[in-house]
Amino acid sequence: MLDIAFIRQNADTVRAAIKNKRCDVDLDALLDADRARRDGIVVVDAKRARKNQIASLIPKATKEERPTLIEEAKTIRTDIEKLEPELAAVVKTFDDLMLRIPSIPRPEVPIGAVEADNVEVRKVGTPRTFDFTPKDHVELCTHLGLVNWEGPRKFAGGRSYALIGMGALLELAVTRMAVDLLMARGLTLVTPPVMVRERALTGTGFFPGGREEAYAMEADELFLVGTSEVPLVSLHADDILEESALPIRYAGLSQCFRREAGASGKDTKGLYRVHQFTKVEQVIFGLPDEEAAEKEHYALLANAESLLEKLEIPYRVALACTGEMGIGVTRKHEVESWMPGRNAYSETHSCSTMGEFQARRSNIRVRKADGSLGFVYTLNNTAVASPRILIPILENHQNADGSVTLPKALVPYMNGIEKLTPR
Repeated sequence: MLDIAFIRQNADTVRAAIKNKRCDVDLDALLDADRARRDGIVVVDAKRARKNQIASLIPKATKEERPTLIEEAKTIRTDIEKLEPELAAVVKTFDDLMLRIPSIPRPEVPIGAVEADNVEVRKVGTPRTFDFTPKDHVELCTHLGLVNWEGPRKFAGGRSYALIGMGALLELAVTRMAVDLLMARGLTLVTPPVMVRERALTGTGFFPGGREEAYAMEADELFLVGTSEVPLVSLHADDILEESALPIRYAGLSQCFRREAGASGKDTKGLYRVHQFTKVEQVIFGLPDEEAAEKEHYALLANAESLLEKLEIPYRVALACTGEMGIGVTRKHEVESWMPGRNAYSETHSCSTMGEFQARRSNIRVRKADGSLGFVYTLNNTAVASPRILIPILENHQNADGSVTLPKALVPYMNGIEKLTPR
C-alpha cells in the first residue's frame, strides 16, 4: 500500500505504475473518494464537536436558552445519523481502492507486458547435449517409480500426485539441503501455520486481487496459503520492531496450496503446475532504506543461485518487466532452470523487493534510533519449491538406461544413494 499523501502528490507516477503493471484500478475514483472522505470527516467531526459542546452547555443554560439548545442537539443528532453511514460508505470505497493501487517499480525495471519482455541478466552453466533421446520428467518418474500418478487423481482430482519411495526421499533431500544452506547463512528456520485469516492475505498483498487463487475454508473463515511468505510477514503484523533488531531473516518451510484458477488447461501434465507443493521461502524485514534493501535482495538471489549450482542445474536469471511483477513488487528477478523435457528455461525461483508495501498493509513499523517511527521494508525469495525443482534434477542428470545420477551435493541427504535406478 502506498501513502495516500504520496499518491496525491505523484498522481502521474502512480498512473504510470497502474498502466505498466496492468492493474485494474481507477486512480481518479480513488482521488475522488479521498476528497469526499476528507471533506466528510471535517463535517462529521465538526458536528460531533458541536454536539459535545451543547451537551456541556445545557446543564448551565438558563430556562430561556435550554429549549433552543435541546432543539439544536436534536437536529445535530439527526444530521450525524445521516452523515455517518454516508461517510462509512465513502471510507469503504476509499479503502477498497487503496488496496488495489500498486507500488512504484524501481527505475531499472523494464517496461513490458509479458514474460518475453523480461531482460536476461546472465546464464550460468551450459545445457547438456545428450547422445541419446532423453526422457521428460513424467517418463523418468514413471520409469523409476517415483510418482503415483493415477491413484491420487481418483480421490483428489486433476493436478494431484503422490511422491513414492525414492521420489518422496528426493523431495525431502532437496528441501533439507535448502534449509541447511539458509541456516548456514544466518536465516532462522520457521514452520508457520498454513491456514490464515483474510487479514494475513490482504496484508501481504495477495488479496483482494488474487482471491480466486486461494483455497477457502468458509466455515472457519480461513484460507490455505500459497507461500509461507504470508504467515512469515504476518508474524509481525501490528508490531513495532527496534532498529537494532533489523534485519530479521526467516526461512519458512511449509506446504503450500494454489487453485491455479488462471491456468486451466495449462501445464496439466506432470509436476510443473500442481495444487499442493512443498516450499522453502526466504523473508526479510529490513530498514526502510533502498541501498540496504538492494543488498538484501541480491543476497537472497545469491542463496537461490547457490542451491541450483549445488544441484548442477544450468539456469538463467532475468529482471522481470512491469507486467510480470506483482502488485506490491518494486524489483523482481526470476530464476529459470533449464528443463530438457520442455527444451526451455522455466521459472523455479523468484526474488522480490516489496519496499514498505506489505508493512503499511500489515502495520509493521520500526522505531528508529532517534525515536521516530517508520515502516519496515520486506523482501522475499523462493529458496526451493518441490516438486517443480525435481523436474530439472531428474531431466538434467538422466542416463541412457533411464537411471538418474544424483548431484554429489545431494547424495548425503539421500542416505548415500548416488543413483536412482528403474524398479
